[in-house]
Amino acid sequence: MKRATAALAAASGLAAAVLSFSGAALAADAITGAVQKAETNWTAIVMFLAFVAGTLGITYWAASKTKTAKDFYSAGGGITGFQNGLAIAGDYMSAASFLGISALVYGSGYDGVIYSIGFLVGWPVILFLIAEQLRNLGKYTFADVASYRLQQTPIRTLAASGSLVVVALYLIAQMVGAGKLIQLLFGLDYAYAVVMVGILMIMYVTFGGMLATTWVQIIKAVLLLSGASFMAIMVLVHYGFNFGALFQAAVDVHPKGIAIMQPGTLVKDPVSAISLGIALMFGTAGLPHILMRFFTVADAKEARKSVFYATGFIGYFYILTFIIGFGAIVLLMNDPSYFKVAADGTYNKLTGVQGGANMVAIHLAKAVGGDLFLGFISAVAFATILAVVSGLTLAGASAVSHDLYASVFRRGRVNEVQEIRVSKMATVALGVLAIVLGIAFEQQNIAFMVGLAFAIAASANFPIIVLSMFWSKLTTNGALIGGFMGLISATVLVVLGPAVWEGVLGNVKGSAPFPYDNPAIFSVPLAFIGSWLFSILDKSQNARDEEAAYEAQYIRSQTGLGAEGASSH
Repeated sequence: MKRATAALAAASGLAAAVLSFSGAALAADAITGAVQKAETNWTAIVMFLAFVAGTLGITYWAASKTKTAKDFYSAGGGITGFQNGLAIAGDYMSAASFLGISALVYGSGYDGVIYSIGFLVGWPVILFLIAEQLRNLGKYTFADVASYRLQQTPIRTLAASGSLVVVALYLIAQMVGAGKLIQLLFGLDYAYAVVMVGILMIMYVTFGGMLATTWVQIIKAVLLLSGASFMAIMVLVHYGFNFGALFQAAVDVHPKGIAIMQPGTLVKDPVSAISLGIALMFGTAGLPHILMRFFTVADAKEARKSVFYATGFIGYFYILTFIIGFGAIVLLMNDPSYFKVAADGTYNKLTGVQGGANMVAIHLAKAVGGDLFLGFISAVAFATILAVVSGLTLAGASAVSHDLYASVFRRGRVNEVQEIRVSKMATVALGVLAIVLGIAFEQQNIAFMVGLAFAIAASANFPIIVLSMFWSKLTTNGALIGGFMGLISATVLVVLGPAVWEGVLGNVKGSAPFPYDNPAIFSVPLAFIGSWLFSILDKSQNARDEEAAYEAQYIRSQTGLGAEGASSH
């Protein structure tokens, strides 16, 4: 089981890497098709097993502390702002970011930074618009906030639907990515790796709940920041900490030459650029596993601190990935040992990397620190997947048990023991589903899944959260119709776009009915417009009552009066 864990972390990173970036074509080569098995990396295995042993110990300790629903869903609200900031960073800095952004910078240079910036600029939105209000109004999930003054059953159903779709897409990507990366680094069978990842994921969440998940994320964040810092420093040491010399060396060796220092190599038209930016900015503020983290702190002040610290850690990390990407260009491109070499002794500097372009950060670790550091970075990549998968699974289980079972099906007539039991059953079910889908999607291009997850989070979750907190005239009908318009349109447009229509379904190139990979520029406004239109058209008594209840909600969201120990509805 422990060896399988490796699958977990590694894979997720790779999958996420590719996927968060919605760069479907780039990702496709890295995580689809057959992967040749490599020599087993015993250093990485030993280091990862040490990490797994430590985190299983944390899970055992957390299980003894997890007695109530509040303990299970929100770690009892006892996490400090600094700790939660690190945990949020650990949840957000996936191996996708570490491996994927480095790979994009390696292949395209300057343009790879668009993803770093896109992922980062979503955090001020959370800091100034969402964190404090979310903590004051909610209890365990963001559906508590959306349904605060609106009708429970339809709004929680909408929120849970959006959450489960986002979680499912992320989980599939993580499982497939984990299996592929393990296959590459450790020589394990793909199906075995996926099953082991699923089992470990189920154990962490079922027994330790949010407390165990939080500390796994904190440890992973510290390890990832430390490893990335060492790699960046070692790259800069080669050039006397002179960025100009580093960039000039990259231009000299890269096949694209000076083009890597100019925009336009990845995103070539304004619509795609704006759409990608909207998805990354507002999608971050709609990710259920990120929003859940604000309920683990004691009050709104600590929630703000969480975002402040998380933004600092995440911003610093993305600067490191930029340096790592350019470091990979200058230290790997002229060394044939990192490439698949053809019979005539030539190799492709962009696509010929052993294991695919998403492995350049792993290869760079060996270049700057030898086999020992390679083992450490591999273990960190695995740990990254573990933390992300645990957070996603807990978010999905919470949507099922708290939003659907306790609030919709049982209408609040349920005790904590029953709710936690359902949550643990949902965790097992999600784990089994993730294993099955991970195996079923082995040969598919999964790059679009995370891009779709961000687009769905931005289209279905974000508009409803913001409007419910800041617009008094939002009604249940408006939220329900607008939310489902965003959810359905984002899903349909992605399927009709080139990434899925041509890349996954195998249709002729250029035949996609929708010309863009990312639909956010269309689906997000559609969700807002639908919510606005059907709210102002709703003249029912319920609509008037919901508007009248807004003032009390607004006061509580701004002051926190009544938040502690109070019901969320």
